[in-house]
Amino acid sequence: MVLSWAVTAEYRAVFSRKKLQRYLSEEDARLLLAILIRQSAWIDHPMEIVECRDRKDDKFLALAISGRATHIISGDADLLALDPFRGIRIVTPRQFLEI
Repeated sequence: MVLSWAVTAEYRAVFSRKKLQRYLSEEDARLLLAILIRQSAWIDHPMEIVECRDRKDDKFLALAISGRATHIISGDADLLALDPFRGIRIVTPRQFLEI
């Protein structure tokens, strides 16, 4: 797993959404984020990528390339439409678990 400041900020924003709070308490969200940060390789300055139809998702592509990831796991249709991206598989969580 790899993380950057931009992706960590996105996770914080997603975890704070009201619709997610039905499934994940604020305390559990903080704990999950802390575990992700602790267990991930940190990429301070990912390369710049401008390739996704939703420019806000370019940070995930940049992080994956900079961190030499083999997969991006996402349910985002804009990212999934790029599979494979420069040799990196972009799959749903379910697809990843089936690999």
